[in-house]
Amino acid sequence: MTPVSYQVFARKYRPRTFADVLGQEHVVRTLRNAIAQNRLAHAYLFVGPRGTGKTSTARIFAKALNCPDGPKIEFDPDDPLCIEIAEGRSLDVLEIDGASNNGVDQVRDLRESVKYAPSRCRFKIYYIDEVHMLSTAAFNALLKTLEEPPPHVKFIFATTEANKILPTIISRCQRFDLRRIPLGIIADHLLHIAGLEGVDLDPKAAYAIGKGADGGMRDAQSMLDQLVAFCGNTIREEDVLEIFGFTAAQTVSRMARHILDSDTVSALRLVHDTSEAGKDLGRLLTELIQHFRTLLVSQADPEAADGDLEPEVAEQVAEQARMATTEALLRIVDGLAEVDARMRWATNKRLHLELGVIQAVQHLNEVSLSDVIEALEGDGTAPLPRPAARAAAPPPRAPAMVPAPRSAPVERAPAPAPVAAPRQETPPPEPAKPDPVIERPAAVAPASPVEVTAPPAVEAQALTHEEFRLELIERVRAKRPLIIQWLECTTVLGRARGIVKLGFPSEESHARDSIARDNQRSFLEALAAEILGESVRLECVVDPSLKPPPALELFGSLPEASPAKAPPPAAKPSPVREPEPEPPAAAETAVQTAEETGEAAPADDFHNDPLIRSAIEKFKLKLAGN
Repeated sequence: MTPVSYQVFARKYRPRTFADVLGQEHVVRTLRNAIAQNRLAHAYLFVGPRGTGKTSTARIFAKALNCPDGPKIEFDPDDPLCIEIAEGRSLDVLEIDGASNNGVDQVRDLRESVKYAPSRCRFKIYYIDEVHMLSTAAFNALLKTLEEPPPHVKFIFATTEANKILPTIISRCQRFDLRRIPLGIIADHLLHIAGLEGVDLDPKAAYAIGKGADGGMRDAQSMLDQLVAFCGNTIREEDVLEIFGFTAAQTVSRMARHILDSDTVSALRLVHDTSEAGKDLGRLLTELIQHFRTLLVSQADPEAADGDLEPEVAEQVAEQARMATTEALLRIVDGLAEVDARMRWATNKRLHLELGVIQAVQHLNEVSLSDVIEALEGDGTAPLPRPAARAAAPPPRAPAMVPAPRSAPVERAPAPAPVAAPRQETPPPEPAKPDPVIERPAAVAPASPVEVTAPPAVEAQALTHEEFRLELIERVRAKRPLIIQWLECTTVLGRARGIVKLGFPSEESHARDSIARDNQRSFLEALAAEILGESVRLECVVDPSLKPPPALELFGSLPEASPAKAPPPAAKPSPVREPEPEPPAAAETAVQTAEETGEAAPADDFHNDPLIRSAIEKFKLKLAGN
């Protein structure tokens, strides 16, 4: 008696109908609809990684087209004609290996055979696997036949590298991209096969096999077949890790936790244990990078990666994603990626991995530039209370309505000090941190009851767009002077129903991006609400019609001489500023004195320095205090 040959799991449990295809619902649905609506194309191209079901889907589609009374979606896979197609024995369904039949002569034979009608089936189907292996001459010889084949001919191509196929071939086919099968689907199918075979497969072992298969069902089934031969009918996660040299998902998660906890000692001890166990350190690093990538994805969408993780690991990922900022995780991934590039050619891989772990802990504790800016700007983004002194007796607006050019905001005359009442004497309705910028000496008399009870909204309703902008700049100057330069180029485009629209010239788009940051926008919205007396939302837009503020030259902020005013009798003519309610600044007096005596100002060497000039021109700097 002839013994029955053993059939591996990958062949024994190959999909037989559309319902058996796992993880490729988009492909199956399209093919089923095409059959139901009788919209069958003459050429199909299946693209996808190995083991994702390209050949199996092509055979199922061929069965559906050539089954008795077909084409039909639901067919009997045990029909003799379907069995012939599944086993590759059908004379009307020809499977061609593109790697060994890649010449022009083979394509010429194919062109001759398409002329003949099928012998038993409705269609003559040519299935070419690894079609990207055909030569350019063979592709060109196939073009005409592929574009206008006889009505009884169908072409099905399969490839793992679609980029190597000529665009003229792809344009003549309906393309289907098969995806990597999710880890959860692979693990469930392996447990199903183990149940049918009487194998006790641990769920963690199934997940470990699926993770090692990297989205390929055929690879997972082959690994399960090998484990049954090695372990018998009982398979545990330790067996999978030992045979294939994988690293447990719990080990990778524990390593990431040590890094996020800045526990360098425990992380290095785990590297030592993994190395002593004979594991592949390069694979450990790859899986560690993948784990941090999962943390980044989890921060953006907490449910995005659940399908590819064990339930226990998914909980750990959700917890670790809250332990670090996105910037810190990006720095860690970049550092580990550099270590991965060095480890590929290094002889001492353990040394590079240990250095990479230490650097990852350092990257986590680094202070970014945004953190420094936030610390310099003040205390967070909570709305600040409206100063009672400003609401009671606002400073005169006449000087502010005729300011210096917007490119030199430092020349605007400050509000006189005696106008505001002392802040510590008139506390706001709610407890708030006193503003050190507007505090006054305790000797000044407290504000009157009329000043305290003056409603702020009455003044806000009468503000023009420009008055609102100048008032906002003044308040920002007192609290966050570092962002004044971003507001100088703005224009209030509109104000209605609690929305203030700020426009920025196209050349100042960087200022718009800086203002639009959450912490800056909420800070400005709080100040605008104080000014207008209502809740405000800022909209920052780039308006090409707006002109950017003129960039200052080295001495552009110095006023020119006015012919209407005579110079002092005992001094040479010198530049005189336009009449302003305030006395000239100390810097102007110093410049005029230097011109009268004929000596160069102390800052001339600084201003004339070539490096300073190039920096001003490149970054459009504005010199204050001139």
